[in-house]
Amino acid sequence: MILEDILKSKNCFKLVCGAGNENADEVEKLVYLYSKAGCNIFDVSANIEVIRAAKMGLRKAGITDNRFICVSVGIKGDPHVNKASIITENCKRCMKCFSVCEQRAIKSCIVDESKCIGCEKCFRVCAYDAIKMFNRPTDLNKILPEIIKEGVDCIEFHAVSDNDEDVFEKWNIINSIFDGVLSICIDRAKLSNEKFVERIKNMFKLRFGKLTIIQADGTPMSGGVDDYNSTLQAVACADIVRKADIPAYVIISGGTNSKSKALAKLCGVEINGVAVGSYARKIVKDYLCDKMSFDEALKIASKLVKSC
Repeated sequence: MILEDILKSKNCFKLVCGAGNENADEVEKLVYLYSKAGCNIFDVSANIEVIRAAKMGLRKAGITDNRFICVSVGIKGDPHVNKASIITENCKRCMKCFSVCEQRAIKSCIVDESKCIGCEKCFRVCAYDAIKMFNRPTDLNKILPEIIKEGVDCIEFHAVSDNDEDVFEKWNIINSIFDGVLSICIDRAKLSNEKFVERIKNMFKLRFGKLTIIQADGTPMSGGVDDYNSTLQAVACADIVRKADIPAYVIISGGTNSKSKALAKLCGVEINGVAVGSYARKIVKDYLCDKMSFDEALKIASKLVKSC
């Protein structure tokens, strides 16, 4: 079965390991677990070691059919490629940042950049101006040829910026280098509804006749809660894409959880799949740090995949 067949089935589940998650060991464990649970697509960082780790997870699972690797790339201003850093002289060691970091990226008031996904939870909770966020966009001309040589099934471009010129410069580079399946991850944080649709349509001008996915990103990196409200914006974004009659497969993300597919159905919004990141990782975090058995984690992960 090819990727398009899975999208047509409208039962596609995509695990978002995190565009900024460069912890190869964690990615391998996530891919191994969720592959066994029935996940179809694994979204990983544009990092060769991480891509190899994801493939190792698939090999260890013994399941390679109907499993696909998607690599995410971002641009300046994209929160998915942000990283946190602690300003030592300002830090009061209150440990609030440590307590809110679901990636376990903070230890002894030092941020492990390989684990940090740029969610800004530590930044928002700090009362002492001791945490700064910095952006680390991908050098597409350097990394794309390496990614393509390594072998991936899809490249996802995070078109999250109010700078049209930068977005389309990077989009042209991607299309000129990679001729395979592309996914456009886009939200409305910096765009009006009209501009949101306009940008997608303009990006599609380079994609005539080529398999393209729109990942309607509701509220990026906000899916830690399993309720309908958290996933509402993702469904709303997908609804805008559908009403604009854009000829693409639509996957929802950003606040997604076990309620996402049900809410889309209730709202009459046609989707081809659900991409889950924060929530999917949160529910198996004890497995990732060896505090939960694989069998228990598999039951939890399988339940999520089945709901989507």
